[in-house]
This record gives sequence, C-alpha cells and structure tokens, in this order.
Amino acid sequence: MKIIESKIEKLEDPFGILTGERYEIILTLDIDEEDVLYSENGIVLNLIFAVEGEQAKIAQYHFIEKTTELVLDYALLDDEIKEVTSYCRQLVESI
Repeated sequence: MKIIESKIEKLEDPFGILTGERYEIILTLDIDEEDVLYSENGIVLNLIFAVEGEQAKIAQYHFIEKTTELVLDYALLDDEIKEVTSYCRQLVESI
C-alpha cells in the first residue's frame, strides 16, 4: 500500500462537543495487484483524524472503491495504522 495523493479538511464543531481538532483526510492508495484490497477502480482511504494536544490518532476509517464509492469491509494492519497515523500527523502539521 502506497499513498499517492491526499486531501485534508479541518472539521468544525459548532457546538463544542468534541475536544481537540478533527480532520477529514482522504488518501488515494496504490495497491499491489496481488493484494486482496486491489481494485481496478482504485481505492481511497477516507478517515477522521483526531488531534488533542500531543496525541493524534485515527478515530474512524473506511476503504472506498474510488469509481463506485462502495465501502469495503477491510481493516488496516498494525504496521499500516502506524504508517498512516505518521503520514496524517505530518499532513496536519503542514497546514
């Protein structure tokens, strides 16, 4: 899994219910053809990234087939969670 494109948008909490900041991040992925997650239509990882002080984590995520917008029932592996969290943290710090 390789991240080839990213989009980020800060989410507003008009009622002040949530602590910290939340971001919607969409990562376009390059998936190896041998991977079970591979699709000719392309795959994106749509996630909510939560930042509270020095803590940052993936609060929620979904794999989505790009063309059909079909939500796929797959989970990130532990090493992928670390990789995506690190990438998202850098992305948030750059805005």
